[in-house]
Amino acid sequence: MTIFDSIILGIVEGFTEFLPISSTGHLIVFSELLGIKQTDVTKAYEVIIQLAAILAVVFSYRDKFTFKKIDLWSKVFLAFLPIGTVGFIFSSQIKELFSISIVAIMFIVGGIVFLIVEKFFIDENSHFTTDVESVTFKQAMIIGFAQVLALIPGTSRAGSTVVGALLVGLNRKTSAEFSFLLAFPVMCAVSGYDLLKHYKEFSDANLMVLAVGFGISFVVAYLTIKLFLKFLDKFTFVSFGVYRILFGALLLFYFN
Repeated sequence: MTIFDSIILGIVEGFTEFLPISSTGHLIVFSELLGIKQTDVTKAYEVIIQLAAILAVVFSYRDKFTFKKIDLWSKVFLAFLPIGTVGFIFSSQIKELFSISIVAIMFIVGGIVFLIVEKFFIDENSHFTTDVESVTFKQAMIIGFAQVLALIPGTSRAGSTVVGALLVGLNRKTSAEFSFLLAFPVMCAVSGYDLLKHYKEFSDANLMVLAVGFGISFVVAYLTIKLFLKFLDKFTFVSFGVYRILFGALLLFYFN
């Protein structure tokens, strides 16, 4: 992997991790386009850029990472349990699902779901939850079950949690914020597992490539979080739905 590859994948990870467009799907596609083979060293690099994205969440919501917010984090952890349990039990079966075709199909399906949800969503409803700390345990659990769908490549962890949140009464911005916070335990679990599994490969990796990828991913992820929330102040998720459908169709056309 070259410095150029590191910059591109760092940008892709940072930009797509918290948007409802599947970071895993984009990393698979861009790795394919760049001719990067999925080796253990490459996997170690992916762990590094995911850790950078996690750090971006911590910096963006550092006021939430205190013992005073134990109630909020109890709900976040509850929402994490379904995907943590299913992902652990069926990890080998899930790995077999990784292919361009499945990613493309799930991009399209997810895009259609977003368009349908937005068709009937009324953000001005006074009964909507508008503060992430006001999310109930029931809402958190349902969002957690929705997140399980993200185990299918191309579905998008952010996308599945946002849709689940919208359906249980969170407004758009709060849905996105809960998704950001929920990313923390999920990505810590995934990255922690991969780190233990591939720690030996770090000795064979180019430290400069890792450092560049980490820095790029962190900066892009941090900016994306800020800009995404500003975007949701004025716009809906329709554009993401359209993008998913077009990108999925392009993948089917290009790779088949």
